Amino acid sequence: MTRQPTLQQLRYFVALADTGHFRKAAERMEVTQPSLSQQIGNLETCLQQHLVERGRRVVLTPAGREVLRRARSIIAETEAMVAACHRAEAGISGTVRLGVSPTLGPYFMPRLVRRLREHFPDLRLVIREAPPRALIGELLEGMHDVTLTQTPVPTTDAVVTQLFREPLFAVMAHDHPLGGGGPIEIAALAGQDVLTLGPDYALHAQIAELCARAGARLRQDYEGTSLDALRQMAAMRMGMTILPALYVASEVDSPDADVAVRPFRGGRLTRMVGMVWRRSAGRSTGFERFAEIARDVARTDHRGLLQVIG
Repeated sequence: MTRQPTLQQLRYFVALADTGHFRKAAERMEVTQPSLSQQIGNLETCLQQHLVERGRRVVLTPAGREVLRRARSIIAETEAMVAACHRAEAGISGTVRLGVSPTLGPYFMPRLVRRLREHFPDLRLVIREAPPRALIGELLEGMHDVTLTQTPVPTTDAVVTQLFREPLFAVMAHDHPLGGGGPIEIAALAGQDVLTLGPDYALHAQIAELCARAGARLRQDYEGTSLDALRQMAAMRMGMTILPALYVASEVDSPDADVAVRPFRGGRLTRMVGMVWRRSAGRSTGFERFAEIARDVARTDHRGLLQVIG
């Protein structure tokens, strides 16, 4: 196998070219002159080229000038790579691939993206929406660096940091038996037809468990493909549904809404939202910083709506 120059050899060579003298180059690099001279000789042997004309003052050969140009570039790129990694350890930089559930993305991400741009103007954020079940599989396969989704997640190979609790609201047609009044008890769902998303969504399992506990009928023949679809089916009197607070605040909270919205008494029904990344990803300071910014968005931009964890 052909020997490759080391980064240290290239640094010694650049120092020699800059100073024009072995002694001065050795002083700059804080090594002995024989040690630096040996490393320059090893570099020449490795490249099979004479790089310097040795005399009272070092003069680069034509090959030496070409190696110097490339060595400066290699050293600069290496230092930039190390600096980028250090910045990533301290915060967020480079390209981050974020997977997000469609039940969260349109209603939480715009303000989070705005905040991230304020803190990290050089950050490149690649966002992809997918149902939570697909998101976690894609995260473990390396398609995403981090995901924003409802928790818990069905894997032990990921780190989960909880961000906030999001209240869930009962939503139904205005002339539905539960369509008028204030907060309702969970027990009021008994005997009602409830619409929900398909099983790829964590919300499905939560609502299915709720229906079983309250004695409601989960309409599995009409599983919605989006929160909008659930609201529209509820408006058409196909059953009631249960929707997250961020969606309700964004799409339903108006006097002329096509559905009625009722909170659960005491805010008893919520879902947990968290940030998830691979356990094998190593140091996670950047992702933890990401999570802190997401909590701050929930705390300030959605004050009174979301219950921040931590």
